Amino acid sequence: MKYACVLVAAAVAAGVTAAKADEPTARQIVERVHAAAGGDAWLKAGTNGMRGDATLCRDGDPNRCVHADRYVMYRVYPTELAHGAHAGSGKFRLDAYDGDKVLFEVSFDGTRSYDQNGPLPPERATSDEMSAFGFSAIRFALQPGFEVERLADDEVQGRPSYFVRVKDPSGTRTLFGVDKQDFKVLSAQWQTTRGWHTRLYSDFYALEGSGFVQPGRVRHFYDGVKTVDIHWRSAEIGQPIPDSTFVLGPGVKSHD
Repeated sequence: MKYACVLVAAAVAAGVTAAKADEPTARQIVERVHAAAGGDAWLKAGTNGMRGDATLCRDGDPNRCVHADRYVMYRVYPTELAHGAHAGSGKFRLDAYDGDKVLFEVSFDGTRSYDQNGPLPPERATSDEMSAFGFSAIRFALQPGFEVERLADDEVQGRPSYFVRVKDPSGTRTLFGVDKQDFKVLSAQWQTTRGWHTRLYSDFYALEGSGFVQPGRVRHFYDGVKTVDIHWRSAEIGQPIPDSTFVLGPGVKSHD
């Protein structure tokens, strides 16, 4: 009987080992993420101009929610992450409007961060950049100096998902949930000065002519509390964006 139990245990162990051997590694998961996002069209998009609308709730307070009927983002994607995934990279601008009313305008010109009132003080800029930047970690995850680690599987938005953690050259970490079926990124998470930040991605669509895959809906959470719910209605990649777009302050004309 004891011998039989040993044989059963050995068989189970062998089965587990075989199952693990069939499972993708962290690197293979990231490779398939890149392919599912559009391959070179995604990796080498250069720029993206996104337009949509959003519901913004300050500190998650339902009494302080406002709907931005125009929500516009301009992005120049970085070619490298010199200061880590959660520092300012490339160029970025995000505008939110309620009719003709400016709810906010924020940007990063490659060196400095701004809001509609002009350049931000260093402490505020660092905090804002930490919350705004992070997804690029998986874009660069296979580059030298980055490390990828597979973690325990779970579900994201009801979808069975792989989880991988990316460590960038600065030592900061970003956690991604990846759909097991189609390898779309369903979640990204990282630590910020405002708390543990989670983004959920859904309603994906491919841009005609390129195959670049854009999430149509993005939700932001801090310590589990939802603060932003974005619907990206359109996106346009690869078009030139003037440097002046990313400089904000009194007297600077709105780009949109």
